[in-house]
Parts: sequence; C-alpha cells; structure tokens
Amino acid sequence: MNGIAALQPYVIGPLLLWAAVLKLAGRRMRAQAGRTALARLVGPARAVPALRLAGVLELAVAVALLLPPSAPAEGAAAAALSAGFLAYLAYARRAAPTSSCGCLGAHSQPVNLRGFARAGLLLAASVVAVWARPYPIDAPSVALGVAEGVALLALSPELDRAWLMPLRRLLVRLRDPLAVPSPEDVPLEVSLRLLYRSPAYCSASARLTSDVREAWDEDGLRFVVYAAGGRAAVFAVPLSGDDPSAVRVALTDEPAAA
Repeated sequence: MNGIAALQPYVIGPLLLWAAVLKLAGRRMRAQAGRTALARLVGPARAVPALRLAGVLELAVAVALLLPPSAPAEGAAAAALSAGFLAYLAYARRAAPTSSCGCLGAHSQPVNLRGFARAGLLLAASVVAVWARPYPIDAPSVALGVAEGVALLALSPELDRAWLMPLRRLLVRLRDPLAVPSPEDVPLEVSLRLLYRSPAYCSASARLTSDVREAWDEDGLRFVVYAAGGRAAVFAVPLSGDDPSAVRVALTDEPAAA
C-alpha cells in the first residue's frame, strides 16, 4: 500500500499539469471557452477568466504533487479538485448536455461516461495519495501506476485522435473487412439476392410453389431448390461474382424435399 500511495502523485501530477498548460497556454481552447459548459455555469463573459483560474489551481496542485517532499495536504488538495471536477461534470451533463467540458482540450464531444470515469479514477488516486510518503517503489506498484496512467489516457476523448483512430485503422487493415469472403462464408441471403435478379429466376418464378427447400454448395456453386408443382426447380448460383446472367436453372421430375 505504501508503494502504491507513493506513486500516486506521479500519476495525478502529469495529468493536472497537462490540463493546466492547455487552459493557460492553449489559444484554441481559450477561443472556444464560450462553447463549453463552463460558459453556462459562469456566463460567456467570465468563461475565459474561469478557465484560467481552473488552470492556475491545477498547475499549483500538480507542482505540489510532483515536487518533494510529499505531504497529506497535497493529496487532499488533489482530492478536492477531483471532487470539483465530478460536480462540474454532473452540472454540465444536466445543464448543457451538448457542450464539452473543456477539461483537457478544445473538442466538441459532450460530457459522457468516459469523462465521469476519468474524474472518478482521479479522485480515487488522489485519496490514496493522501497517504503518500517517501517509500521504495517496487515493481507491482510501478505496474499499477502504469495501468492507471494508461486508463486515464484511454478515458480522455481529447486523445482519441492520437491513439484510438490509428488503432481502429490498424484493426481495419488487419481484419480486411472489404476482402472477398471465401465461398463457404457467403451467406445464403447474398446468393438469393443474386438469384432474384437473374433471368433464370424470372423465367421460372411463375412455376415456383414454395420457398427455398434445400441449399448446398458444390464446385463453386450454390444449388438452391424450390418446389415447382410436382417437380423441383434447381438453381445454380455462382458463389463468386455478381453477374445475374451466370445463374442457371433446371427443372427435375423429382419432387423437392419437404
């Protein structure tokens, strides 16, 4: 527990420092302050000063956390700030559900569950940081700290462009969803759509007296059987290609299976 507590300031501090720098030095964020939920809370004219004040508080707490020695008051200050974040998010979700919170950058996404989860994790880490003391940090504590940092980044929609979108593009390339499926993976509905557009189906449709009775694949073809009075209509639909004229039909004397 001591090692975990000793590591929390180094998990919380960089996030608060990042938020402070964006609020104090980010021109784009200050320009869009009037579009955040903060403008609804304090008024559009006071949105930028309120944003700067929040940045100053975050900067002060971040510096206190990152600079030794550790003191309980630092964790308490971070916990109070995190509790304020949660209260602000709750207000934003209720009063301005379509506005962004302006917490970690200028973006247009409204407050969502990820924002609440990030503030909740930050509050939990801050409470643990109250017990932070100089203590040798072991490998399990470091692993937990890294996991916390990754979770905070993953819960930050402001960073989606940096990691989530590239990850999605990578998954698309790996999965290759636009690749031609193998014949056995072609759904029956796809074959039926091709069948219904074919001249063969149009020529035989007046004789059909049932829905599909049987279907099987053989030699690159999907055979689809319908009842045609006392006979069976067997359509051969190619499993590859999309040319309706390639569909063939044969009428047999054997009745279709019920």
